[in-house]
Amino acid sequence: MKTDERDEPIYESDLGEDEEEATRVANPDELAYPMADATAIELLAPKAKRLLDNINSVLIGQMQAARLSIICLLSGGHALIEDVPGVGKTLLAKSLAMSVHAKFKRIQCTPDLLPSDVCGVSVFESKEGTFKFVPGPIFTNILLADEINRATPRTQSALLEAMEEHQVTTDGATRKLPELFFVIATENPIEYHGTFPLPEAQLDRFMISLSLGYPKPHQEVEILDKTLLDRAFEVDAVLTEAEVLEARQAVKLVFVDPSIKNYIVSIVNATRKHPAIVLGVSPRGSQLLMRAAQAAAFVDGRDFVKPDDVKLLAPYVLGHRVIPKVRESRVSHAELIERVLEEVPVPV
Repeated sequence: MKTDERDEPIYESDLGEDEEEATRVANPDELAYPMADATAIELLAPKAKRLLDNINSVLIGQMQAARLSIICLLSGGHALIEDVPGVGKTLLAKSLAMSVHAKFKRIQCTPDLLPSDVCGVSVFESKEGTFKFVPGPIFTNILLADEINRATPRTQSALLEAMEEHQVTTDGATRKLPELFFVIATENPIEYHGTFPLPEAQLDRFMISLSLGYPKPHQEVEILDKTLLDRAFEVDAVLTEAEVLEARQAVKLVFVDPSIKNYIVSIVNATRKHPAIVLGVSPRGSQLLMRAAQAAAFVDGRDFVKPDDVKLLAPYVLGHRVIPKVRESRVSHAELIERVLEEVPVPV
């Protein structure tokens, strides 16, 4: 369903159903994951690099944001992109989704979007006299939820429940989502009219929260040059669904030294005792930070996690999980985590 009206829900898919089915069954041998040993990291890490290069070919000046999104995808989390309009939030999300040859759908969140519009609804078949379930756009591999803060809390809850449980419940029946299920949500932090900001408990469902910021002048000139070219902001698929799932299994093989685990726990504990923070990070935050650090090492082609991986990712993984005593913008939360990092000794 697609309309030109801003306040009507829009669903988009990059592949037709026949192509999607063909992609899913074309190479059944590729689904034999995980690989037997740690050589999987050496074999699969170049594919992550290829994915990163593919996104950076269209997203100018956002190498860090692209890398964070790929880390989130390969570690099995979900990403929230918060920034002002026009800086490339949707372009980043769509470029990542289109770079993977899997099912991709997009939801334009609006105040009149219902949970059934996301999860699906049962329709009565008069000829057969039975109800038939029509799946919603959430039954996909990669889902872009554009402007998630424009959806009502009820619809947000339906989406966020699926993110956590990898299943949806409609009409009393529970239906599993695909094994590869990755949500990229975008949010405009400066628009408050007709929006429903995500509360902290729901923000906790996202592994990474990031913002893009404005490009540098020379990068903006490069963007203008690309604008004059046809299909300059479109990418081709470079990874299959099976390869992403194999990479996720390989990420789990990345070694995490006990000193690194203690470092992560020390950072999390410091947020719970910091005088500027009312509510610190939960154990879920420490789990996700370790998983993200493993994925970061994997993307760099390493089979072990370094303290620098943790330091780099902590503001993005933990920033939206703390509540400061002085309520500021969420962007400043990352700066608060950086202050905490300065107080925690780094393992050597």
